[in-house]
Amino acid sequence: MAGHNQFALLKQRRFLPFFIVQSLGAFNDNIYRQAIIGLLFYLGVGTAERTLYTNLAPALFILPYFLFSALAGQIAEKLEKQRLIVITTMMEIAIMSLAAIGFLLQNMPVLLVALFCTGLQSTLFGPVKYSVLPSILKPEELTGGNGLVEMGTSLSILTGMIAGGLVFVLAGSHGPVVAAVVIIALALAGNAAARMMPRVDAGAPELNIRWNPLSESLAVLRLAKKQEAVRNAILGVSWFWFVGTVLTSQLPSYAVVNLGGEPTLYIFALALFSVGTGTGSLLCEKLSARTVEIGLVPLGAFGISAFLLDLYFARAGTATAQGLSLAQFVQQPGSARIIVDLLGIGLFTGFFVVPLFALIQSRTPKSEMSRVFAALNIQNSGFIVLAAVIGLLLQLKQLTLFGHTVPMPGLSIPQLFLALAIANTLVAIWIFSIVPEFLMRFLSWLMVRTLYRLRVRGIEANVPDEGAALLVCNHVSYMDALILAAVVPRPVRFVMYYRIFNIPVLRWIFRTAKAIPIASPKEDAGLMQRAFDAVDAALAEGELVCIFPEGALTRDGGIAAFRSGVEKILARRPVPVVPMALKGMWASMWSRRDSRLGRMRVPRRFRANVEVVAGAAVDGAATDAAQLEAAVRALRGDDA
Repeated sequence: MAGHNQFALLKQRRFLPFFIVQSLGAFNDNIYRQAIIGLLFYLGVGTAERTLYTNLAPALFILPYFLFSALAGQIAEKLEKQRLIVITTMMEIAIMSLAAIGFLLQNMPVLLVALFCTGLQSTLFGPVKYSVLPSILKPEELTGGNGLVEMGTSLSILTGMIAGGLVFVLAGSHGPVVAAVVIIALALAGNAAARMMPRVDAGAPELNIRWNPLSESLAVLRLAKKQEAVRNAILGVSWFWFVGTVLTSQLPSYAVVNLGGEPTLYIFALALFSVGTGTGSLLCEKLSARTVEIGLVPLGAFGISAFLLDLYFARAGTATAQGLSLAQFVQQPGSARIIVDLLGIGLFTGFFVVPLFALIQSRTPKSEMSRVFAALNIQNSGFIVLAAVIGLLLQLKQLTLFGHTVPMPGLSIPQLFLALAIANTLVAIWIFSIVPEFLMRFLSWLMVRTLYRLRVRGIEANVPDEGAALLVCNHVSYMDALILAAVVPRPVRFVMYYRIFNIPVLRWIFRTAKAIPIASPKEDAGLMQRAFDAVDAALAEGELVCIFPEGALTRDGGIAAFRSGVEKILARRPVPVVPMALKGMWASMWSRRDSRLGRMRVPRRFRANVEVVAGAAVDGAATDAAQLEAAVRALRGDDA
């Protein structure tokens, strides 16, 4: 995988037009929403009326997500996706034309109607936005592609808010005309980019669309819960929106009250968070080595909590100075710590959310993908509303309901950040306890990246993107399965000697990864038969299975004769076989080159250079153990 770069996707027609469409859409939405606020100031609307409009606008935008997401998911499933994206961008042109009339007439009701329609258009685009990626990207590109999309979205939202807020400041009396021209021009550009996308087949063209919004919303929510890992990945994404909503909604007041800045300082704070999120999103591919590495999710979750906690301690009270410009704030004592905290929260947010999107895409059938993302949009909307309500209630000192006064926490903004840090930690622990795969992948990712320097050749070209295949590899150390799992983009079921399977700590990782323990017929004939049955069942389900045909760790660094077990597997189910070789492992930790006592210490071969090589797949019906052994020997060469 060395030499690959996710930015290469931006030069390819299969990805670039889609990236432009979604980035322009987010940019235009935020220009429009901020320009409405700018128009209110331009018209000199009173504080009470302005507050009404600024609170009504987000509600109108998010309402279609509740009402129409289920319908949008079905439509995105049934229609060819490039055609649907063209249709939604044509809708955007029509909606922005209506909004332009609202700006020119300076008519708020027209602008609010157009805002509702913008929410409807975003609702229709949402399911196709993420469901299209698995169709245009290879499995090893999903993390990098999602990272680019999240980076583009974060920066588009930020720059859109800034540009929208400046329209009336810079254009003055020409603001309505400038706003009208800009939003129509961006909609036209998005439609032009959509027409450049290649065709992307529908996920389920035979699907019968059901129009009842309530029953279908419940149906797509049930569909999204079929797989436990996907269900909890969706929960994780929704929690990301909860945390982001609570945090970003406090920044305008936090910038003034706690940072002592001018009102515009909150844009700087938002920029730090957005840049951090974009950076973290882009780093996911590097850290995951181009696999769907959900081990980054716990890292992201606890990183968010750590920086939120430090943000509380960095400035727990109100600012001692007021009206600071950006330059003056940066020069204040302690400002560097706050800047690092906001960047860090964003950075680890990227680590948290990008692998979750990639997991949903890699584990969901393409015929259900759009409806699953429709369910995600419904749940996200609920969490956003919940975050706004909870954030408001926690800051109240008291609440009057039906004539009764209820005492409330009355938290300051830093105290709210502290509460969010604690809540984020508890939610993360809960998710990782009910789906241990997340924590298992984190531990295996941490061990492999700490102990080895990995290089990879031939994985992307030779390991199939979908469908059953058998991987065969030489067996050098107790870490072989973890290393192979770290470099193969798809989940792999490993068959391993039961004594290795039962090693403390590793046992929990292997069990969670659904490894298949096996024994010799002399040791446990029943276990051996159950292992062969489990392998056949996994291959029948279209999974990848990896075996070490030598049957034991090498004792001298060489490759022992492959046993007949591989032939028994292929006799029952003749799937393609991918030969693989581990190079450099004999000189690494936990091979049998060390004595047992030597394996218990940190050896001088710490951070060994290890290479994983995959050869071309061979026909499982036309090969045998000797031929596969020869293929693996050729791949490994003399580098044990």
